[in-house]
Amino acid sequence: MTIVDAAYPEQLRETYAPPVVLYYLGDLRWLTGPQLAVVGSRQPSPYALRAMRRLLPQVVRQQVCLVSGLAQGVDTLAHQAALAHRGKTIAVIGTGLDHCYPAGNRDLMTELAHHHLVISEYSWGTTGARHHFPERNRIIAGLSQSTLVVEAARHSGSLITANIALQENRNVLAVPGSLDNPNSVGTNELILAGAKPILNSEHIIEEVLVDKRL
Repeated sequence: MTIVDAAYPEQLRETYAPPVVLYYLGDLRWLTGPQLAVVGSRQPSPYALRAMRRLLPQVVRQQVCLVSGLAQGVDTLAHQAALAHRGKTIAVIGTGLDHCYPAGNRDLMTELAHHHLVISEYSWGTTGARHHFPERNRIIAGLSQSTLVVEAARHSGSLITANIALQENRNVLAVPGSLDNPNSVGTNELILAGAKPILNSEHIIEEVLVDKRL
C-alpha cells in the first residue's frame, strides 16, 4: 500500500518521515485500534522475561495490539505473548517479506503472516542491512500510541525507538530495572528523563487506552 491509500495507518502518516510504500502480509485490520510498541534487549535477562509475563497478558486481553520488530529477545517474547493470550500483534521487519532475520524466527514470521500482520518498507528480495533496523524502528514507534521499553543498555536500538517516539510526541514507558544490570541502564535513564515507570499492567493500559476511558 502507498501513503495515499485509505488503508495506510493515519498515525504513521502523521510522522516526520513516513514510508511512501509499505509491503505487507496478513490482515490490515490489525492496524486499527490501540497499538503498543514493545522493544528491548536482544539478550533479555530472566528479570525481563518475568516482567513481560507479569505485564503483557492483561494488556493483550484489553485488545491492545503489540507491535515489535521480530528480532530475537524482547521482540520475540512480545509477539509470543500476543499469540499465547489470543491477542493481536504486528511485526515490522528490516528486510523484504521473503526474508526473515533472524532465520530462527521463520516459523514465527510465517504464523504472523498468516494470522496477524507483517510489514516492511523494503521490497521483495531485500536482505537485511545494518541501517535498515534503525529505519524500521521509526515505523514501530510511528504505528503506536505508546512505546514500552522493557530492558535496554545505554547505547541500544531500543533507545533509538524511544527517542523517535518522543520526537513524535508519543508516550514512552519503561520498566525499571536493577541498578547493577547493564541492560537496565537505558530504561532507568529513560525514567530519569521523564518516561513513565511501569509497575503493573494498569500503568500501560491507562496510557494506551486513555482516549477510550474519557
